[in-house]
Amino acid sequence: MATNAGNAALRTVLLAGCAGASIDLIFAFLFFGWTLGITPLRIMQSVASGLYGRASFEGGLTTAAVGFLAHYFILIVAAWWYWLASRRLPWLNRNWAISGATFGLAIYAVMTWIVVPLSAAPRGKPTLINVIGQFLVHPVIGLSIAWIVSRAKGEQSIAASDSGML
Repeated sequence: MATNAGNAALRTVLLAGCAGASIDLIFAFLFFGWTLGITPLRIMQSVASGLYGRASFEGGLTTAAVGFLAHYFILIVAAWWYWLASRRLPWLNRNWAISGATFGLAIYAVMTWIVVPLSAAPRGKPTLINVIGQFLVHPVIGLSIAWIVSRAKGEQSIAASDSGML
């Protein structure tokens, strides 16, 4: 029984994280492609630059693929954190729209002021168009995660919860 609930919870977290990551990538490809002429390959290499630094931009499809996987991993972990919080704080599910939009902005803040500065990504001043883009998409990323998690009623455990992590 716990295994079925754990599998369902894992599916929810994976779906929520992949939805958020896909929304972010589609937005980035369209918005930054249109406004700044940045290619999807360069966007994915930019994500990988957190691991490889400037060398990421010389790695071709390999570093782009690493960036793609890293991007999905980051948002699946974010969805997992939201899922865990929603089990302890049920009002997150009842108020998923406000909670989700806020969570999306929290993802932006953590990535911008903690994760990226601690990474190997090249430093640069944020441009106004970049900040506008991020503030447009991150609430939607959080909304997608929160909506999917809020619809997963009755999934009170995930594989880790059986080991006392909840």
